[in-house]
Amino acid sequence: MKTAGNTILITGGGSGIGRELAARFHALGNTVIVAGRRKEALEQTIAGREGMHAITLDMENPQAIAACARQLLADHPSLNVLINNAGILRREDLTRPRDLHDAEKTIVTNLLGPIRLTNALIDHLAHQPDAAVVNVTSGLAFVPLSWAPTYCASKAALHSYTLSLREQLKGKVEVIELAPPGVQTELEPGQSGREGFMTLDEFIEEAMALFSEKPTPAEILVRQVRPLRWAERDDNFDQAIEALNAL
Repeated sequence: MKTAGNTILITGGGSGIGRELAARFHALGNTVIVAGRRKEALEQTIAGREGMHAITLDMENPQAIAACARQLLADHPSLNVLINNAGILRREDLTRPRDLHDAEKTIVTNLLGPIRLTNALIDHLAHQPDAAVVNVTSGLAFVPLSWAPTYCASKAALHSYTLSLREQLKGKVEVIELAPPGVQTELEPGQSGREGFMTLDEFIEEAMALFSEKPTPAEILVRQVRPLRWAERDDNFDQAIEALNAL
């Protein structure tokens, strides 16, 4: 993936990993558009940065995604990189019947949202030079955390979808998977101070170094996530799931 001279859309750009990716790619000389629900948070991301733009987007609403795609292509016809970063995590108790609102919202946001947005932009991207789609999954796609079952399932599904997308777009659009470990963001309340998680700065530094490699790895895997990614291959899955769920 070319790291400069792109026009990049980053969903979930109002906070956490999305905000930091936006700042780093902008600093490398890219035009960056951040998208998300909260206009105020997006404006904080772009404040003082010429060549960075914001657009509100509800990833749960297919009509809003289609309308956003049309506006994006009208305003930024050079768009050539999509980073599907927006996502939510909810704790769930599977031991009793419950309202499935959180589970359904998670699937729609984390899986259907990226599928719908990629679908809305793919014809355009396929005709752009140096085009790329980056899907942000998680180390939990490979070793699940029991109290976040739908989140883990949604990221596992997005990983699988990314593999198929890469195969179908071979030679047209580069498809990259970014799989973070636990990072100190507010994905879940209190997570930004959780011991044992990577600091956001540490994660971004290592991830951006991997993005700059030539060729760019098909999977951006910082060191801390590799034990999860390769647990099954290394015949360490049972130990990994036990250790993860003991935290």
